[in-house]
Amino acid sequence: MFDAVVVEPIQPADSAVIWLHGLGASGHDFEPTLPLLGLDSQATRFIFPHAPQIPVTVNGGMVMPAWYDIEHMDINRTIDVRGIAQSADRVDAIVQAQIDVGIDPNRIILVGFSQGGAVALYAGVRSKEPLAGVLALSTYWVGDQDSTLSPGRNPDALPIEIHHGTLDPVVPYVLGEQARDSLSALGYPVSFQAFAMPHSVVPEQLRAIGQWMALRLNSDSSTRSKE
Repeated sequence: MFDAVVVEPIQPADSAVIWLHGLGASGHDFEPTLPLLGLDSQATRFIFPHAPQIPVTVNGGMVMPAWYDIEHMDINRTIDVRGIAQSADRVDAIVQAQIDVGIDPNRIILVGFSQGGAVALYAGVRSKEPLAGVLALSTYWVGDQDSTLSPGRNPDALPIEIHHGTLDPVVPYVLGEQARDSLSALGYPVSFQAFAMPHSVVPEQLRAIGQWMALRLNSDSSTRSKE
């Protein structure tokens, strides 16, 4: 149904995590991190979609896995919002597929790193479903460049966690702060964690990710009724 690495739980799945990789990577990128999360859940399905192969302008038009095109690398660059929206449509389809097999949307988490994080934030904010939360890693918020974007539900119903490296040379730390501030101004409950790392993930962060996921899947958000 969708091109992805799917890691099934030991028990029948009652929750799902949809995790998007960064530019040039694949769905296998974060699969090895699962044991490092320390997530005490035997019923969570992890889905790691593969981005499509497309030409990326900033890399000389080279064809590679990417959720959308990148034309410039400067901090104030214009974002390919159309491409992000198309990738968000894919995320919507995966969410719907999980709902169709019996998983409540308030037990579905979106996660993304870098490019994948931008898509996860965009998809989460516009989703009509009461998702359990969005985790954005080393990324930025593109909604300020999209006048057509309409939040799908009450902002205070979608917890958002943002992680960013203070030493990130690819996506500057200030973009993570700007994402936090923009989303907070829109009314989203945003938490933010900084790590002394470049454009990557570190063991300390992975443990924090597992703790956040556990909280989202075992808190009131997981029993929230549809409005």
